Amino acid sequence: MPVNTADPDASIEWDTAVVDSRSVDFAAGGDGELVVFLHGWGLSPRAYRSSLASLLNRGFRVIAPTLPGLGGSAELEPSDRTFDGYAKWVGRFLDAIGVNSPVTVVGHSFGGGVAAAVAHDRPTLVSQLVLVNSVGGGAWSHSSGREYPIRQRPLLNWCGSAIAEAIATFPARGPMQLLLDEVVPNAVRNAGSLWRTANLARNADLIALFETMAERAMPVSMLWSVGDQVIPRASFDAIRAALVDPEVHEVRGNHNWLIDDAELFGQLLTHVLSDSATELVG
Repeated sequence: MPVNTADPDASIEWDTAVVDSRSVDFAAGGDGELVVFLHGWGLSPRAYRSSLASLLNRGFRVIAPTLPGLGGSAELEPSDRTFDGYAKWVGRFLDAIGVNSPVTVVGHSFGGGVAAAVAHDRPTLVSQLVLVNSVGGGAWSHSSGREYPIRQRPLLNWCGSAIAEAIATFPARGPMQLLLDEVVPNAVRNAGSLWRTANLARNADLIALFETMAERAMPVSMLWSVGDQVIPRASFDAIRAALVDPEVHEVRGNHNWLIDDAELFGQLLTHVLSDSATELVG
């Protein structure tokens, strides 16, 4: 079993910003190159404490906001509950905390879809995009091997996969710990928002955005775990094809592998960003 050696409370600070006249909790800490991290569905940055600490220990500065409608943050207005709406919110959040120079944006799962929309809509704000088991491929593969649009994936199949992944996460702390720590409190606070963001993630087809990023030569890297049961392999392959030639790193593990193995996540991201810096210098 992977062991997290990063002390999640050593250097992470929790702060509050005001966006759209509403309070937003966010994690921050470290010095050096800035990485903006966007969390997955049903979670908050607190679920990634060890992962964020792993980045801080490697010399990065990290900022991780709690996305609207999750982790206690106020939900977006109905007309803004799209990936484009979330992307605009992230831009306003970064404006609120004084970030106006290009940054690396890393998104996991649902956060990957948001990160992709940010990179598409605000290309001058994003120097590099890193997608970690991201939604947005728009494809689903049946057990027969035949591919279908992601919207045709049965809800029961998606829910069953999500529950199986939650049970597999945090095995050392109990099989249902992720549900108890994050998803259940989210559901109690705002079950409607949890359902709406789940549907947004489940039906995500952002291929047009990825194709535009490829045309712009936006630096994009993909981190992917081969045991992911939430994001279909067909969806990952579709994103990869749309981006034409992204840097790809495949690892063992489930959908939430970066929570289970924070050290591996830190190592991979350091490698990705170091390669990017070398290319820019060269």
